[in-house]
Amino acid sequence: MTMTKASELRELNDAELVQKLAEAREEHFNLRFQSATGQLDNSARIGDIRREVARINTLLRELEIAAAEQQEA
Repeated sequence: MTMTKASELRELNDAELVQKLAEAREEHFNLRFQSATGQLDNSARIGDIRREVARINTLLRELEIAAAEQQEA
């Protein structure tokens, strides 16, 4: 999995974002496991994945807020 830009993530729908989030969280878990067992080659990847998870969560929250505002109007 490569680092995804926010602009690329904004093009995805809700279901695709949730799927990407699940994949990123699973990769983060696997990287942490590899780190704990001493098998991790690229430790910088953990930080990259954490930022990607945060980026996806932020976009999902933005969509949630937009939907709530639209419902109010």
